[in-house]
Amino acid sequence: MSSEQKLFATLKAGRRIWAVAAIHGEAAKLASLHRQIGAAFVAGDQLVYLGNYSGHGRAVRDCIDELLLFRRSILARSDVHCGDIVFLRGAQEEMWQKLLQLQFAPNPVQVLQWMVGQGIEPTIEAYGATVDEAVLAARDGTLSLTRWTGQLRQNLRNYDGHNALMSVLRHAAFTEDGAMLFVHAGIDPQRPLSAQSDSFWWDSAGFASLDEPYGGYRRIVRGFDRRHGGLVETPFTVSLDSGSGFGGPLLAGLFSPDGTLLQTVSD
Repeated sequence: MSSEQKLFATLKAGRRIWAVAAIHGEAAKLASLHRQIGAAFVAGDQLVYLGNYSGHGRAVRDCIDELLLFRRSILARSDVHCGDIVFLRGAQEEMWQKLLQLQFAPNPVQVLQWMVGQGIEPTIEAYGATVDEAVLAARDGTLSLTRWTGQLRQNLRNYDGHNALMSVLRHAAFTEDGAMLFVHAGIDPQRPLSAQSDSFWWDSAGFASLDEPYGGYRRIVRGFDRRHGGLVETPFTVSLDSGSGFGGPLLAGLFSPDGTLLQTVSD
């Protein structure tokens, strides 16, 4: 697999695509949404999760289990293939990967405190650790912090499928005909897709400013909006975040092959 294939997922052209917004550890809402998608999912449909499966909400492990179980149930149907279901890396998952390498940060306590401010604490606790332990380990030195992150890695592996899911997350997904692009939170219109880097997770302003097609894509869809503004549709973009994890519902959209939003479902 090339480095580009590891970063980006290619979706088949000419098929409907379901896109699920940021979940934020809301397992019950996700299960409700899955029941609706499952009832309407037909042969040929594809499914993209737009990141932020954890963080903020408390049912992090249950949320990951629900993702894995629904994927299994959809793949059990006829004419559904592994590549028809795509998981994007959200800001929460990006922070998690950085957390597992916290011992390499020049100012680990400061980095950790910033992550806590972004909502990562429930995820840390879901996998059997605490922020206070991390702070103590960081103040004790690199060796102690390395032991802490190592134990956190092992705790993740103890839950069947959780580590495997984290290893297959993509930065973005696009249809092979160039009709649609799916991202987590944002995009920098001045950079090509291969040079977006952190823009996928943090450049929401760039996404909001799009007033013309980017890279030839007719429609760009995102799943996380810092303002949690709900369904926002423009000629070139669709934002789906209604505030799951912040008191709002979990939203998903169904798109036609040309990028038209056909319908939305929520928990």
